[in-house]
Amino acid sequence: MKLLALAALFSAGVLLADVLVAHGQAVETTTETTTVTTESTVHETTTAPGTTVVTTATVQTSPTTASGSGSSSTPTWVWVALAVLAAAVVGLAVALLTRRGGGGGAVPAAERRRRLDGVVASWAAQGWALESQTADSAVLRRDFEQMMVSVDDAGQITTRPLRSQ
Repeated sequence: MKLLALAALFSAGVLLADVLVAHGQAVETTTETTTVTTESTVHETTTAPGTTVVTTATVQTSPTTASGSGSSSTPTWVWVALAVLAAAVVGLAVALLTRRGGGGGAVPAAERRRRLDGVVASWAAQGWALESQTADSAVLRRDFEQMMVSVDDAGQITTRPLRSQ
């Protein structure tokens, strides 16, 4: 169940990233350039025969360049989707951290017995022999060593060595 929830959360993040890449807006930059023009005006005035006076007036405009960038902000739906995703991550983390012992409730007696039998079988495969067993514990022996295996109400298995006799 935890793995399924984590996989769903990961998939949602991947889909959100894909949507952002596919439908994201690029920043548009607009540049306007005004060219420099120079105007020369020549006036000729003739006064006496053989004498010419030339008057030149030069008018120059200053260059002006206007640059602007179109502002493109992140759409509101993206922020809403990120907020929902963040809330899901926090909720999943809280749910996983507050669970205790496989659900927090008592495990039925039949399930505890099945778990104990499985652990006893595992130790028996390693050379340990069953000396005695109750509904929630078993004593195992190998040579001069003894060990107690028990299962608690939450279904947790504990193993501890016993003193040799």
